[in-house]
Amino acid sequence: MNRTMIGATNTLNQLQKQMDVIGHNLANSETNGYKRREAMFSELLVQSVNNQRDERDLNGRLTPAGIRQGAGAKLGQSEINLTQGALKSTGRNLDFALTAGNQFFKVLVQGEDGADVRYTRDGAFYANPIGNGEVMLVNGQGHAVLDENDNFITFNENAKGEDIVLRDSGQLTIGGVPFNLGVVSLEKPQFMEQIGQNLLGLPQNLEDLGVNQDEILTNMNGALRNNIGLAQSSLEGSNVDIGKEMTDMMNVQRAYQFQSRSISMADQMMGLVNGIR
Repeated sequence: MNRTMIGATNTLNQLQKQMDVIGHNLANSETNGYKRREAMFSELLVQSVNNQRDERDLNGRLTPAGIRQGAGAKLGQSEINLTQGALKSTGRNLDFALTAGNQFFKVLVQGEDGADVRYTRDGAFYANPIGNGEVMLVNGQGHAVLDENDNFITFNENAKGEDIVLRDSGQLTIGGVPFNLGVVSLEKPQFMEQIGQNLLGLPQNLEDLGVNQDEILTNMNGALRNNIGLAQSSLEGSNVDIGKEMTDMMNVQRAYQFQSRSISMADQMMGLVNGIR
């Protein structure tokens, strides 16, 4: 009975984590370029108890001998789903939508420990004045958008909307000056970490994970730029399926009820045993 309560308690904690993943997806169902995450469960160790020592008891048995008592389940990992979101037209010349599911823009985020390159699918960009008659291309949070060489994209503040032209290869021409938008392709997205503000980043412990940066992502430079898919004056919506998320939430709530009930039943059985005189 103690094992039953321990296994149920372990599973309750993991179900709460799955509920957090679902809640995060629902909260970002209207976030541009957001990619939903999916909770993947794995079974904990199972203890096998041999309670049939007489081989004659095995005659006619179809299932393996012994009792297998588990210890619950755990959330193995939360995987990012890179399926393409729906495109919506905005009419803004500084709105860009990536049309390849595994490609991301590069932005520079200033933190307490310095500046780090982060990755986003949200292509709603803006012109931020930096003085001397120039502006810098930034995202909605004010982070600088980078070109293919990780440099800032700056241009004359007098450039008009009709002067901004984008090609499929990611070449952005503003006022006659060409820039190559920085785009990467994620080869192993399961290693990427959510940083917040709809951004992804590389993990800090790459050596411990046994991978290097080049295995996780590829910079779309040179001939690879021909594989970049971009649409101007459009934004990619979230790929969250609200109906699926609500169904998953109800399933998790039901599983939570089952585990809670098993704890109550185990407690009642222990009470009966303790009450025997």
